[in-house]
Amino acid sequence: MTLSSPVLLVLGLVLLAGGADVLIRGAARLGLSLGLSPLVVGLTVVAVGTSAPELGVSVFSAWAGQGDLAVGNVVGSNIGNLLLILGLSALLRPLVVDPAVLRWDFPFLVGVSALLFALAWDGALSSVDGLVCLLLGCVYTWRSIQVGRRQGTETPEGVPRSVGRPRFATVARDLALIGVGLGMLVLGSRWLVDAAVHMARALGVSELVIGLTVVAIGTSLPELFTSIVATMRGQREIVVGNVVGSNIANILLVLGATAVVARGPVRVAPGALALDVPVMLFATVCCYPLLLTGGAVSRKEGALLMSGYFVYVVHLALTAARHAWAPGFARVALFAFVPVACLVAVGASVSAWRAGRFRART
Repeated sequence: MTLSSPVLLVLGLVLLAGGADVLIRGAARLGLSLGLSPLVVGLTVVAVGTSAPELGVSVFSAWAGQGDLAVGNVVGSNIGNLLLILGLSALLRPLVVDPAVLRWDFPFLVGVSALLFALAWDGALSSVDGLVCLLLGCVYTWRSIQVGRRQGTETPEGVPRSVGRPRFATVARDLALIGVGLGMLVLGSRWLVDAAVHMARALGVSELVIGLTVVAIGTSLPELFTSIVATMRGQREIVVGNVVGSNIANILLVLGATAVVARGPVRVAPGALALDVPVMLFATVCCYPLLLTGGAVSRKEGALLMSGYFVYVVHLALTAARHAWAPGFARVALFAFVPVACLVAVGASVSAWRAGRFRART
C-alpha cells in the first residue's frame, strides 16, 4: 500500500523528531561520560544531534539531485533557529546568554555565515567547498572540546556523571541509542524529502521554497522542542548555545558533508543567493548586538525576532503564489522592517560598546 504525500510528510516529521530525541539522549550521555562540560555538550554533541535531521534531509536530497531542497533546508533552518526559536523562547521567558558563547561561538557563526555566502557566490557548492567546511567544523569542534575540558566538569541536573573510565555497558547503551536515533533519522529524512518534492511538484511550488519553509521547520523541530523545554525548566542559557551550535553545524558539517557526497556540485539557486542567504547573514549579524545588551534576550527583542520571521515567511508565500501583493509587500519589508531592525541592532551595539562589552571580548 502506497501512502499519500501528506501522510508520509507527517510520518517523516514524527520519525525525525523522535529519532533526534533518542540520538540527543545517547550522544549527550556519551559526551558527559567522556568528560565534556555541559556547555561543550550543548555546543557540539547536542547541537550536532539536533542538526542530524538537516544532515539526513540535505544529504539525501543532494544525492537524489534536489540541490535546491538541500540548500533551502539548511538556510531556512538557520533563519528559523535565529528568528523563530530564539524569538519564541524569549517571549516565553527572557533568555540568559553565556559569556563564552558571545566571546567566541557567535562571532564564529557570523564568520561562517559570511563564508557560505562567499562559497555559494558562483551558484554552486563544490566538493572542495565541502571539504573546507568540514575541516573548519572539525577545528571548531576540537577547540570547543579542549576549552570545555578546561572550564570544569559540572553536569546538568538529572544527568549522571561517571567517575573514572566509563563502563563498557554504559558506552554500549549510549552507542545503541545513537544507532537507533540515526536509523529513525535516515528513514524519516527519506520520507520527508519524497513527500516534500512530490507536493512541491503537484502544487507548482519550487523545491527551494518547500525546503525553506516546510522541510526547514520540520527539521528544526528538535531545536524548537529542546529550546522550549529548556526555557520552561529555567535552563535558559542552554537555548542560545543550542541555536548557535546547531547553526554552525548546519553550515560546516551538514552542507559540507552534502557537498562532498553529492554526485556533482550542489546547485545554489539564484533566488537563494538574492534573498535567502543574505537574510540568514543579516539575521545573524543583527542578533549579535541583541545578545550583547545585558547578556540576555528580552521579550521585546524576542517579539522583534518573531516578527522578522513572520515577514520572511509571508514574503515567501506571496512570492510562491505569484500574488499581486508580493511586490508591494517586498517593498514594505525592505524599506520599513529592515531599517527598523538595523536601527535596533545599531542601538544595541552602541549600548554594548558603552558598557564595554565589545572591548571585553576582543
